[in-house]
Amino acid sequence: MPARSMLLAGADEHDLTKLAEYRAIGGYKQIPKARAMSPDALIAELQAANLRGRGGAGFPMGRKASLVDRASPKPKYLVVNADESEPGAFKDREVMARVPHRLIEGSLIAAHAIESKDVFIYIRGEYLTEYEILQRAVDEAEAAGLLRDVRVTVYRGAGAYICGEETAMLDSLEGRRGQPRPRPPFPPVQGLYAAPTQINNVCTIATVPAILELGAEEFTRAGTPGSPGTVLFSISGNVERPGNYELELGTSMRELIYTWAGGIADGRRLKAVIPGGSSVPALTAAQIDVPLDYDSLGAIGTFFGAASLIVVDERCCLVQLALRSTKFYMHESCGKCTPCREGTRWVVQLLEKIEAGNGALADLDLLRKVCDRIEGKSLCALGDFAVWPVQSYMDKWGDEFVAHVEQGRCPFGGESSIEGIFAPSDQHTHAPVAEVPA
Repeated sequence: MPARSMLLAGADEHDLTKLAEYRAIGGYKQIPKARAMSPDALIAELQAANLRGRGGAGFPMGRKASLVDRASPKPKYLVVNADESEPGAFKDREVMARVPHRLIEGSLIAAHAIESKDVFIYIRGEYLTEYEILQRAVDEAEAAGLLRDVRVTVYRGAGAYICGEETAMLDSLEGRRGQPRPRPPFPPVQGLYAAPTQINNVCTIATVPAILELGAEEFTRAGTPGSPGTVLFSISGNVERPGNYELELGTSMRELIYTWAGGIADGRRLKAVIPGGSSVPALTAAQIDVPLDYDSLGAIGTFFGAASLIVVDERCCLVQLALRSTKFYMHESCGKCTPCREGTRWVVQLLEKIEAGNGALADLDLLRKVCDRIEGKSLCALGDFAVWPVQSYMDKWGDEFVAHVEQGRCPFGGESSIEGIFAPSDQHTHAPVAEVPA
């Protein structure tokens, strides 16, 4: 753990799902401090802290709050994105399960900053246990008079990955099918119920009490100048000790993998690391001496994403991994826009053909062309998420794709570590791929 834990502080020593124990370690003490500040002063403090969004985009939370149109006559809404559906991510789940009151305290502070009387926590539908823990915490806080005139609603989603996209989540909250909205208008101006809305991830909001407790200047002493504070990193895959680790931003990827997570399981060799959940470009074993922060990862062609590392050892066939990943995104595409709806299916069909040993070298060129026709052309980022991993696997492990073609089979001969592990869409049948769609 870092010298100063922020998200999970006290959770090892106390049952912080209980209001009394959370208050015993200073919980909810930042609420009176926040409410004594004007919204402008509170937003200024959040901006000074430069708390970057922990959900993937890394947009500064204080800056986002400053964009909310508080002059609008409409109600202002705070929406907490707890729809943690990115493969490889499970950090929000631990926050809700172990420190739910810290999330509620952060929500109340953030609500005061934008003059909101309604907080919606949109939680992944599969997180039943976490939903029950969080709802009990909300009920306790309300009974204790801590909410005052703010209403906190914990809303369960229906298990759609696309609802992690902020505008699709707003449609779902309004009772419609979750699909992304065209932007502009952006949520700070016209969001939930066409009113000004701030949307932030669980870990972002749960960090807010620490900013008020420490002060923005002290908060920025942890982490890096461009990425201050701590992050709860999820690490999974072929490591000895998978799990969540709260560390300062700027911690080396090598340190997280080999010191905290115990290195590669069974003494095997590292092959690849997907640093931000399954949707971001992968890194090779030679690229792990990099600080884990937004700017450093961006500089080497990938993304911080959901702070969720997936570690892959040498047993894994990267064509299979590309296929497994793309099937997930094809399955989760909402179908609203053509490049994502049609393109992800084409990528899956091409990868199936190559993995089965029926591909030609021309199919590798075709695969790149289809990826290019999806990237940057879909309504939301899901299309990009589907092709970024595939493109990075082809760029860095292209010899495996060529070997599938030249040998007429998977060179792993059925011994890949993910052999037989498939996506929900595997019951579907696909027509043979012939040419690029018009």
